[in-house]
Amino acid sequence: MLVFSYIALHYLKYFAVILFALTLFSVGFDYMGVASKLPDSANLVVMYIVYKVFYSIDMLLPLTLIFAMIATKVSFIRNNTLVAFYALGYSKVDILKPFVAVSTIIIILFVALHSTSFARANEFAKNIKSNDSLSYTTHDLFFTYNNQYVYFGELFPLQERAEDIRIFTIENGQLAQVVTASSAHYQSGYWYVKEAHIVTKPMVLDFNSSEGITIEADATLKLLKDFRPKILDQVYEGKVDFTISDAMDAIILLQSENLSIDKIKSALYKIFVYPFFVPALIVVIFFLVPISNRFMSISLFTFGAILATLMIWVVLFSLIELSNNKVVPSEVGIILPILLLWVGALIIWQKNRAYH
Repeated sequence: MLVFSYIALHYLKYFAVILFALTLFSVGFDYMGVASKLPDSANLVVMYIVYKVFYSIDMLLPLTLIFAMIATKVSFIRNNTLVAFYALGYSKVDILKPFVAVSTIIIILFVALHSTSFARANEFAKNIKSNDSLSYTTHDLFFTYNNQYVYFGELFPLQERAEDIRIFTIENGQLAQVVTASSAHYQSGYWYVKEAHIVTKPMVLDFNSSEGITIEADATLKLLKDFRPKILDQVYEGKVDFTISDAMDAIILLQSENLSIDKIKSALYKIFVYPFFVPALIVVIFFLVPISNRFMSISLFTFGAILATLMIWVVLFSLIELSNNKVVPSEVGIILPILLLWVGALIIWQKNRAYH
C-alpha cells in the first residue's frame, strides 16, 4: 500500500504540472491569435479565457494522463527507483496498478463533468468572441413536431425565448391550422405563445357550406411540450457539444419524430467511451518502457512514446469527427478502436502477470 501511494502521488504531481503547462500554452497561444477580436469588456475577456481553459482541459486531459505516466516512469528509471522496487520483490503489474487506478478515477470524474456546462465551454467562448456576449441567436429554425411544422425566426436558447413564430398543423395530409405570433417563451416544459393569431381551415372547403376559415386571437397558447430551447439549437443546428442530459433529451426528441440519432450517439460515445483509451494505452506503453537506461536510450524512448501517443490520439480524434459527420458509423469510428486497444492491453497485462 505504501508503494501504491508513493507512485500515485508522483503520478498526480506530474499530471498536475503537465496539464497546467499544456493548458497554459494552449490558452496563451489562442489568446494571442484572437485578442484583437475580443470585446473591450474586461469581464468578458476573463470569461473567455476561463471557458478556453475548460475547453483545453477537455481536449488535453486524456493526453496528459498518458504523458504523466511516461514522465513518472522515466523519472523512476533515472533515479533507479524502478530497479529498487523490483529488487524488493514488486512485479511490473504491481507498479502498473497505481497508474491504471488513478487514471481511471480521473477519467470517471472527467466524464461526470460532462453533465455540467463544462461540456459547452468552447461554445460559450465562441459566443463571447463572435457576439460580445454569452448569449447567442439561432436564425430561421424550422422543424417538425408530431403533425406540426414549426418555424422560429429567432431562437435565444439561453434566455429560453423565440421570436417570429409560425406553427402549421397538418391533419390527414392537409393544412388544418396556422398559428402566428411575435414571441414565445419556454417554461415548465411548454412553449407559451403570446398574443397568438390562430387561422383554422375546415377539412373540406365547400362554397355552399356555411363553414369557412376562422381567425381567432389567444392571449397565451401552451404548445410544443418538452421542446427545450437548448435541445432545439443543438439538434437542428447540428452542434455536437452536448451535456449528458442534453444528449439524452435529444435522443428522446429525435426518436419521437423518427429521425436519425447517429450524431447524438456519436456525442455520447465521445463522452462515455473515448476517454477510456487512456488506461488501455497506459498499459501498452508501460510494459514497453525498459527498467533501466542501460537497455535503451530513455530520451529516445520518451520521444517515441510521446509521438506514438499523439499519433493514436490524432487517429481517434479524426475517427470521432468522421462519426460526427456520419461518414462512418459511430460504433466503428469510436467504440471499435477503443475496444481493440483494450483487447491488446489486456493481452499484454495477462502475459506479464503470468510471467511474474
